[in-house]
Amino acid sequence: MLQTYIEQHKQRFVEELLELLRIPSVSADSNHKADVARAAQYIHDKLKQAGADKVEICPTEGHPIVFAEKIINPSLPTVLVYGHYDVQPPDPLNLWVSPAFEPVIKKQVNDQAVSVAQAVEQLQAGYKIFARGACDDKGQVYMHIKAFEAMVANNALPCNVKFMIEGEEEVGSDHLGTFIKDNKAKLKADVILVSDTAIIANDTPSIDVGLRGLSYLEVEVTGANRDLHSGTYGGAVANPINVLCQMIASLKDANHHITIPHFYDDVIELSQAERQ
Repeated sequence: MLQTYIEQHKQRFVEELLELLRIPSVSADSNHKADVARAAQYIHDKLKQAGADKVEICPTEGHPIVFAEKIINPSLPTVLVYGHYDVQPPDPLNLWVSPAFEPVIKKQVNDQAVSVAQAVEQLQAGYKIFARGACDDKGQVYMHIKAFEAMVANNALPCNVKFMIEGEEEVGSDHLGTFIKDNKAKLKADVILVSDTAIIANDTPSIDVGLRGLSYLEVEVTGANRDLHSGTYGGAVANPINVLCQMIASLKDANHHITIPHFYDDVIELSQAERQ
């Protein structure tokens, strides 16, 4: 039944995704603030139409977060789907073969575009959607929404599902942490499902089981306020460039082990089974 539902509705699925891709929800550009809000509303409406019992747009000090849930049985596991509806700026514009927010369907970047109907008829033939956000991350977010819709429509949902779709991932998710801390009970789940990752190849389903974080630091090394004569001062007064090189090099040893004290204190060791 699920596959039949998908076959019956797949052209609508693609057309709805194209509509979402046409929204220039560039979170880094304040000129697109209304577009970002429009994308949030679009996600909200589609989650509601897909069968979520509770859907809301949650304001933050930046761009809003869309939350939705369907609890079919509190005793069952809960999956929290995370994604983002904002996109990177399309610059440099001259590198786009077609406009970033006018999605087209074709096999390769320089091929002739085809209609949705043509592409849907030949989905296994390697057609792709070319547009900003098609794979980061509107395409993946919409895949989850449509999978959710298909399961709800066929009474095939095996667990509780929650969605947390944010609008600031491309600018550092500045307000996501606060939202999570303030809504721990609402967001409680057994598994978090993220599809803003990589795949081995287009025809190879891939599952990432862990994600690394980032730490941004700014280091300032102060040296002399003027050029120093190398014959007089060379070797005695450190060159800031050399000091920076030494600092960076000292962060890892010869085996690429990070030497920062306590860096590994909270790192969970992979089991042999996980490594295999």
